[in-house]
Amino acid sequence: MPSGLEFAVDLRGLRCDCGEFQVDRIPCRHMFACCANQRLDWKLYVHDVYKMDQVRRVYRARFRPLGNPTTWPAYNGPRFVPNPYLRRVSKGCPRMTCFLNEMDTRMLRRPRRCRLCGAEGHSCSRCRQSVGTNADGDAQ
Repeated sequence: MPSGLEFAVDLRGLRCDCGEFQVDRIPCRHMFACCANQRLDWKLYVHDVYKMDQVRRVYRARFRPLGNPTTWPAYNGPRFVPNPYLRRVSKGCPRMTCFLNEMDTRMLRRPRRCRLCGAEGHSCSRCRQSVGTNADGDAQ
């Protein structure tokens, strides 16, 4: 070959080292070079599917005409059925998608501290002292 690469061609086994002949069943350029060197007819190595008599045999069968388009049944498009399990959650905090390891555990971080009373173990939304106050901070 002009590129300097060498490929082994097996005419009896119908194979070439490039792999194109095995996949397409049409002679590759290496097969053509081999046939030209040995003065063989390359048409013998083309698969029957690509020959014109096979193509004519396919189109020999009768095809039913589609008829008048006005007589066709109405097409309303595809019908989509949603999967309820793939639905996004619209309320609340977003669901956490990361995987936690031992560094992310609550024990290694500082404990929660309330901003209202300063006690540990709860946040200001769960504080008992915030029950009696309104938005201005005045007692009711």
